[in-house]
Amino acid sequence: MLVRFWGTRGSLPVSMTASQVRAKVVGAVSAANGRRFGSHSDVEKFVDDELDFSISGTYGGCTSCIEIDKGDDEFLICDMGSGLRNFGLDSLRRKKSEKPSIYHIFMSHLHWDHIMGFPFFVPAFVPGNRINFYGGHATIEEALFRQQEKISFPVPLEFMNADISYRTLETGRRYELAGCAVELIKQRHDNDSYGFKFIKDNRKIIYTTDSEHKIEDEESNSEFAEFFSEADLVIFDTMYSLADSITLKEDWGHSSGVMAVDLCHRAAVGKLAMFHHEPAYDDAMVQDQFKEVLQYEELTRGANKKLT
Repeated sequence: MLVRFWGTRGSLPVSMTASQVRAKVVGAVSAANGRRFGSHSDVEKFVDDELDFSISGTYGGCTSCIEIDKGDDEFLICDMGSGLRNFGLDSLRRKKSEKPSIYHIFMSHLHWDHIMGFPFFVPAFVPGNRINFYGGHATIEEALFRQQEKISFPVPLEFMNADISYRTLETGRRYELAGCAVELIKQRHDNDSYGFKFIKDNRKIIYTTDSEHKIEDEESNSEFAEFFSEADLVIFDTMYSLADSITLKEDWGHSSGVMAVDLCHRAAVGKLAMFHHEPAYDDAMVQDQFKEVLQYEELTRGANKKLT
C-alpha cells in the first residue's frame, strides 16, 4: 500500500506569505555561498542533498486528506480537507479505464477542516461515479448537506451527479471494505472522532487524527497501543508540542509528537508519520518540532526497534 498526503495542516488551510517565500530564497542562496553549478541537475542535487527541507520544500498548506493506494482501480481516502480538491483532479488523471470510478472515503469526524474539500471534489459531479462514505458518525450526510446550503455555498449537495452512499460503522468490529479489513476506535475530541486501522496483505496502516492523548490516562493509552500494535505505519496528529498539549491547549482535542513516539514504541510500530500541523507554524517551526521529536525518539528507544 502506498500512502499519499494531499493535506497535512490542521484547523484551516494556510499559504506561504511573500516574506516566507523570500526567506526560503535567501536561505538557499546563502547555503550556495557563491558556488557555480555546471548544469540544472547539479542545482537539483544541491537542493536535494544539502538544503534543509524547511528551505527546499514545504510541509504543505492544505487541511487533512490522505490517500491509501492499494494498487487497484478503486480509491481509498481518509478525510476531505482542502487537499481533496487536488486529489480529485489527480485521480481523474490516473484513471485506468473509461469505467466510472469508485471512491471510498473514511471520515474521522465532521469538523469543517475535514470536510471543506468536498464542494470542490470534481469526481462527485461526474455521473456514474460512486462515492461511499464510512465513519463512526451517523450525521455525515447532514454535515455535507449543511455545508452546501445556499447561504454558505452556491452549489447544493443534490447537484452532485455521482451516486453517493453513507454507512455508519461501529467500534469493536472488523469490516471488509474497499478491499481492506477495517477497524475503528473512538478518540477524545470535541463531538468525538474516530481512528481507523486498514489491513491488506498483512500490511497495517493506522490513521488517527484529532485525538488527544493524556499522559496520565493509562487505560486509554493502553487501548490505543493495542490498536496500533505492530502497525507498519501510524499517521498521527502531532499538532502541538508536549508543553502546549498539557497547558495552554489541554482539552483542545489534539496531541504531540512525544505522545506519538511513546505510543508507537509501546506498540512496536515500524514508521510514524507526523501530520495535522499547527497552521500558525511556518515550515521552519514545523521542522524544529520534528527535530525535537527525533531526538526524543532516540533517547527513549530502549530495547525497541528503531521507529523511523
